[in-house]
Amino acid sequence: MRAKQSQYPGMIRFYRNSLLKSMGYIDEDFQRPLVAVIHGWHEITPGHFHLKEIAQHVKASIRSAGGVPVEIPIPGICASCSGNPLRFKYKFPWRDFAATLAEILINAYDFDGAVFMPTCDDVVPAYLMAAARVNIPSIFITGGYMQPGEYEGKPITAFTMLPKYGEYMIGKITEERLAEMEERACPSCGACPEMGTANTMRAVAEALGMSLPGDTSTPANEARLLRLARRAGKQIINLIEKDIKPSDIITKESLENAVRVVLAIGGSTNACIHIPAIAKDCDVDLDLDLWDRMSRETPFICSVYPNHPTYTIRDLDLAGGIQAVMKELSSILHLNVITVTGKTLRENLENIKNLNNDVIRSISNPYSKEGGIAILKGNLAPNGAVVKQSAVSPKMLRHKGLAKVFDSEEDAIDALMKGEVKEKDILVIRYEGPKGSPGCNEMLNIMHCIVGMGLDESVALVTDGRFSGTNKGGAVGHVSPEAADGGPIAVVQNGDMISIDVPNRKLHLEIDNEELMERLRKWRPREPKVKKGVLDFYARFCGPLEKGARIF
Repeated sequence: MRAKQSQYPGMIRFYRNSLLKSMGYIDEDFQRPLVAVIHGWHEITPGHFHLKEIAQHVKASIRSAGGVPVEIPIPGICASCSGNPLRFKYKFPWRDFAATLAEILINAYDFDGAVFMPTCDDVVPAYLMAAARVNIPSIFITGGYMQPGEYEGKPITAFTMLPKYGEYMIGKITEERLAEMEERACPSCGACPEMGTANTMRAVAEALGMSLPGDTSTPANEARLLRLARRAGKQIINLIEKDIKPSDIITKESLENAVRVVLAIGGSTNACIHIPAIAKDCDVDLDLDLWDRMSRETPFICSVYPNHPTYTIRDLDLAGGIQAVMKELSSILHLNVITVTGKTLRENLENIKNLNNDVIRSISNPYSKEGGIAILKGNLAPNGAVVKQSAVSPKMLRHKGLAKVFDSEEDAIDALMKGEVKEKDILVIRYEGPKGSPGCNEMLNIMHCIVGMGLDESVALVTDGRFSGTNKGGAVGHVSPEAADGGPIAVVQNGDMISIDVPNRKLHLEIDNEELMERLRKWRPREPKVKKGVLDFYARFCGPLEKGARIF
C-alpha cells in the first residue's frame, strides 16, 4: 500500500521526508500507511495513567501489520482526581478543545488512519467527535475498567466514599472506617467500575461499532487488554485497506443503537449530552424527544451500581459484557450496521451468550419495561429535563414539595450540612448550566450527601446543571432553558410548590401562568461569574445541554 505522502509534489515530499528522517524514519516508512495513536496518558488520572504502556502494544501491532505508528498524547481529564471547586466546570470546555486539537493534528499531518485510546467521561466523546470530523479509518480501544475494591465483604469504589462521607457527617460511621475504605476503594487503574459516565461512554463506543467487541468489559489490569490492543493495531490496517471510515460506522442507525444500549444499561444521563454532540459531527440530529420515545420502547435489562446495590462492571464482564446486552436487545436494534470488525453487528452477535440472567436479564423479563432515563417536560422545563429513573426509589417517582432555592451547589451543600433541608423539600440549584456555571457543574457532591444522609427517599433535587453518572435518588437535571438564559427555573422562589411526575414525564411549577409570565418579564440577566479565560469563552459560545453543549 502506498501512503498519502506519495501523492505530494516532489518539492514538498523531499522537504517533509528530510525532516522526518531527523527522527529516524526510513524510506520504507514513506510507502506505508501513517497511523496516529492518540491516547489520554498523563500521571494524575487512573483512567489514563496506564495508557502509554498499552499504546506500545498498539504500535507494535501496527508495525507488524505494515503501518507506521505515531504516538500523540492528548491528556485526558478526570475532575474527580481534583479538589478544585472549578474542576467539573472545565470538563465540557476540555471535551470540545480536545476534539478540536485531535482534528487539527490529524488533518495537519495527513494521517491515513487513527487509533484512539480514551477511558474517562468526557474523553471518549471528545475522541469520537474528532474521529467523526476527520473521517479517516479509525478504531477505538478504551483503557479497561478498574477492579472494584472490597471492604467488609462488599464491593466498594471511589464513589462509595461520597455517600459514606454523608454517613460520617451524621455519625453513622467513624473517620477511621472512612480512611480504611479510602485505602481499598481503587485497587487498579482503569474506568471506575460502576455504570458512571466513563463506562457509559465506553459502552457507547462499542455500541456504535467503533471499538472491538468486548472492549467495555475488558479489565485494565489483565492481559486481555494487551491482546485487545494488539488486535486493534492490526485491525486499523485492515480498515485502511478497505477504506472503512467513521462515516460508514457512525450513522443514524448506529447512534440509535447506542441510545438504546444506554437506556438498557441504566447509563449516565451525561450520554444525553455527549451522544447529540457526537451526532452533530455526523450530520445527525438527535433530540430529547427521541430519547423519550426510545425509553418507552427499550427495557432496562442490565443493572450495575448505582442502579444495583452490589453489581459492578466486573459482574457485567462475567455476564458477557455489552455484546451480551446487545444480543438481548437484538430484536429492537439495527443489526445491519457496519462495525470496526469489518462485519455487521448481526455477524458480531452470532455466537454471543448471556452468562448471567440476573446481571443481564432477557428482554421479556427486564428490571423495568422502560429504559433507565426519562425525559420530563412542563412549565419548569419547556425544552426538557433528564432523570435517571432506574436509580430513583419508587417512592420518589412522584414527588411534590416546597422549593428551597440556591444559586450554586456549594450553597445547597452548606444548607444541607446545617440541617436546613427537611423531608419532602425540593432543592432547586440554578445558574449551574453551561452558560451560568459556566461550564455546567456536576451536582456530584450534593446528591451523594443526600444519599449518605438517608434523604434520597424524601428529598428531591431539580437543577439546570448536570450529574455524575453515579447519581441516584430523585435528581432531575438538564432543566432547559437554563437560568442564565432566562428559563423558568430562574424565577422559582422559596416556598413555591413543585411537582415531579416521572411516569407521566412532568415537571411543573405550581403557580398560575400569569404569575409565571410576570416573574419572567421582571427577570434580568446576571453578571457572568467568570469574565476571562476558557470558561468565559465557553459561556459565550456554548449551546444548550439538549443539543450537546458544544462550542464548535
